Amino acid sequence: MKSRSCLLTTILFTLAACADHSDDSSAPQPGTEIRDSAGIRVIENAQPMEGSRVWRVGPEPAVSIGAGEGEDPYMLYRVIDATKLSDGGIVIANSGDGQLRVFDARGTHVATSGGEGEGPGEFRSLEQVEPWPGDSIAAWYGPRLGISIFDSEGNFGRNFTLVRNPDDPNSLTLRPRAVMAGGAILAGQATHISDRVVVEIRDAEGRLRSSLGLHTGSERYIAHEGTERGREYPPTFGATVAQVPWGDLIVHSLNNRYEIKAFTQDGTLARIVRRGHVPRSPTPDDIAAYIEEKVAWYPPDLASSEIEQYQAEKREQYRSVRVAEVLPAFTSVIVDRLNHLWVEEYEAPGEERPGLLWTVFDPDGRVLGFVAMPERLEVFEIGEDYILGLWRDDLRVEYVQVWPLERL
Repeated sequence: MKSRSCLLTTILFTLAACADHSDDSSAPQPGTEIRDSAGIRVIENAQPMEGSRVWRVGPEPAVSIGAGEGEDPYMLYRVIDATKLSDGGIVIANSGDGQLRVFDARGTHVATSGGEGEGPGEFRSLEQVEPWPGDSIAAWYGPRLGISIFDSEGNFGRNFTLVRNPDDPNSLTLRPRAVMAGGAILAGQATHISDRVVVEIRDAEGRLRSSLGLHTGSERYIAHEGTERGREYPPTFGATVAQVPWGDLIVHSLNNRYEIKAFTQDGTLARIVRRGHVPRSPTPDDIAAYIEEKVAWYPPDLASSEIEQYQAEKREQYRSVRVAEVLPAFTSVIVDRLNHLWVEEYEAPGEERPGLLWTVFDPDGRVLGFVAMPERLEVFEIGEDYILGLWRDDLRVEYVQVWPLERL
């Protein structure tokens, strides 16, 4: 891009400037600076005050679906995603058996669709479920990465795949990422496969609508390269990509800095949202806790006598992996149904916090404050007055829950 003089327009939100909103806790926090730089809107936000809470999640779930024992539809296993319909119904993607399970607003089972297989409306590897225009449901699956459309009652309608370009090898590795407004599909390469990955917008038939070009992929590292034990690992505390539609823009950012970059659908950088953050280098205790968290999982078919040896070998492998210079600045990003940006604060392995903390930004990128999520809740979706997510009890029994959200 050619350099040119930049018109700087700076708006400083101070306490005095917010006086007219003194009883409106959703007003932007003091210390937000907005400027335009070479056509890019840059929003610099101070870190919200410690202990501040912009909105509140209710003390208990309004709906909880799941059971340790009971009828089959309520026995959830490997829930990968869920979404809420306009009438309050809930659709759960249960990847353990490839089923879409539909429940009403009270959590009562209504219908089951899909199942494992390759027939119409079946899934070999169910990966995600999202709202589709007309109060329908879109679900996609591997390894063909097909997309199936169902109505709100779970009835199968049609399926299609992303149209491949035989002259472009990148198109063979594209996968659906999210449904955008109007039924467009955000698609791209898995962000961990390369230093630079393709990002595209596809239409409701899977055809190319626009390309965002190449963007940075997640950090990669190969341990024991050139030996029989060579294997690719992410660096310890390595940066990963947050990628999600934000209105008409697409967020694509590494999480090693508290900086959210949003691009237009032709790949032009349009917005940068920053928030005050003090980087922290990993300590030996951080690294040890990270490794123990990784080796806590082992193949379920291992005999009890094999587990200790397996974990010892994995520890040695992880100790040889490169360690990032700083801890991640955040964990994940979600855009709610009112177009607010939610950023999950990073919690290092071994850290003890009362619940999970998220920072909320308004649709223009101005920080509003913190929201504390219930402990153990993996968030799938945030609506105007609810949080939808997956919660596991001490026995690892899975529950899909709707928690009330009060926007103060």
